[in-house]
Amino acid sequence: MSGRLVHIGSAVVDHVYRIDALPAPGTEKTASSYAQVAGGGFNMMVAASRTGMKVVFGGQLGSGPNGDFLRAAFATEGIETLTPPSPVMDSGNCVAMISSDAERTFVSWPGAESVLSLDMMAPVAVVPEDWVFTSGYTLSYKGSRDALADWIEALPAQTSFVFDPTPIISDIPRPILARVLARATWLSCNVTEAVEIAGQGDVEAVAARLLADHCRHAAGVVIRSAAKGCHIRLADGTTRTVAGFKVDAIDTNGAGDTHIGAFVSALSRGAHPFEAARYANAAAAISVTRHGGSSAPNDHEIQEFLSRDGYSVTAPGRKQEA
Repeated sequence: MSGRLVHIGSAVVDHVYRIDALPAPGTEKTASSYAQVAGGGFNMMVAASRTGMKVVFGGQLGSGPNGDFLRAAFATEGIETLTPPSPVMDSGNCVAMISSDAERTFVSWPGAESVLSLDMMAPVAVVPEDWVFTSGYTLSYKGSRDALADWIEALPAQTSFVFDPTPIISDIPRPILARVLARATWLSCNVTEAVEIAGQGDVEAVAARLLADHCRHAAGVVIRSAAKGCHIRLADGTTRTVAGFKVDAIDTNGAGDTHIGAFVSALSRGAHPFEAARYANAAAAISVTRHGGSSAPNDHEIQEFLSRDGYSVTAPGRKQEA
């Protein structure tokens, strides 16, 4: 395994309610279940960690019950926090409503994760072999975006930087977004986010514009299409749409995070990007058959899933028929 995943993102406490459908305005629903779980960036970190990558967290956790809850969840997954707790506020939270069609609706309240400074991130020492990740959530916050953009631009030239703009991409100021995209080694986004950045068009045209106009130094871009799989375009112009897997989804919360975490983990151990994408598709497919945003499978579960499909990622750059 080459390098750690250094996650500079936003971890929050999720309050998850399962309902048959969203309530109409002015009405009320009774949930069929409720859970309090670690969420936000935690889901991506779990996916990378469970597939064998060393993961450390360089964002900000709070000093209060939410922060304590998150630190306990991190410890359970073997994820080290590099920065001290915020002395002035607790971590934020998110209400997630999961409807019977497996879709989710969120309402968030920012906390300590929304405030970052270069002084706060001073304990985060990155070496060239590391993989650094951040998401659009951290860049959407007024109290963190400028410092984080400066920090990203100062990363060692050889360090791989992975960026997920997330659904709140429209809340990121365009100058900040442009700076971060220009430093990205890999961009992973869904179709809506890709179009927000590069404009309308078919997926191949959008991917080409992402690389040519926005991520000029990237090794490639990944455009995720949920159950349909993902489309990858590499810097040399090579493209492939990697098909997804048909499963009975019960909860799509965290599927994109699982995909990114598994993709980076596979890349870090030398898998070709197209193989890493199939591995990530399998991880995401397994995750949506389970309840919870941090439902990422481990490497053994993914390999077993892929072997049933006649394919397993056994070593860097190779595939093996089962």
